[in-house]
Amino acid sequence: MDTALTSVGLPLALAVVMFGLGLSLTVRDFARIAREPRAVAVALATQVLLLPAACFALVLALGLDPVLAVGMMLLAASPGGTTANLFSHLFRGDVALNITLTAVNSVLAVLTLPVVVTLAIGWFEPPLGGASVGLQFDKIAQVFAIVLVPVVLGMVVRRLAPAFADRADRPVRVLSAVVLVLVIAGALLAEREDLGTYLADVGVVTTLFCLASLAAGFLLPRLFRVGYRQSVASAFEIGIHNSTLAIAVALTVLGDERLAVPAAVYGVVMFPLAAGVGYVLARRAPAGEPTATAPRSGESPAGQR
Repeated sequence: MDTALTSVGLPLALAVVMFGLGLSLTVRDFARIAREPRAVAVALATQVLLLPAACFALVLALGLDPVLAVGMMLLAASPGGTTANLFSHLFRGDVALNITLTAVNSVLAVLTLPVVVTLAIGWFEPPLGGASVGLQFDKIAQVFAIVLVPVVLGMVVRRLAPAFADRADRPVRVLSAVVLVLVIAGALLAEREDLGTYLADVGVVTTLFCLASLAAGFLLPRLFRVGYRQSVASAFEIGIHNSTLAIAVALTVLGDERLAVPAAVYGVVMFPLAAGVGYVLARRAPAGEPTATAPRSGESPAGQR
């Protein structure tokens, strides 16, 4: 991939996405952990513990190439994507819970993502220049910088200038969507000569992992008697991974384009799969469940970011 895109364009693009996320967050979003501990705890445990374990079992069962296997583990360790709450709103999930889960996941990812990737590199031992021994402190610091710092800056802007944050929210979300498309297209274009091979290699595993993520995100909360709308929100938060972040870490932190392939392919397949699952869940929603999420003070009815 072009050096300027990798070293400058991609980090800036991801910063825009994460800054846009921060514009939609307040400290109150984190307080929801105490108000609805069961829903938050089950979703976070599924995201942080179950998904990496399930992904690990899946790549072992399918005998994935070591580099692509580490790329899948990187994807599994990435937090929920910034479009999860839009899907949740469209299919009658609890959007406020999505916002809380994304906020907490973005913080946890600073710690969990390097751990998962380091363990994956140590297990699969892929031929990665300079990254074969895992993520060192400087690389963990890079993950911290590209994940958390833009989010915090966005939250500060919302705190100091809420009117500006409300006006900027929609343009930044549109820009984030464009960025996501360009990043995925760029990652696939960089490997265009081997694209057919990679699609054959990771098309099945990314599809299975996406369906498993969506299913686990919905079924486990229901198993623990979490409400239907909260379970729908959990399904999208867990099923729609932050492909942009995974690609950015693969290219700018680990420095290997092949590691970005699973996330790029996942970014393509997850949208139609999530839409199909959302359609099924919306049709099966209990009759007594509310069909809209009450907005927070100062937030649009959709709660979109």
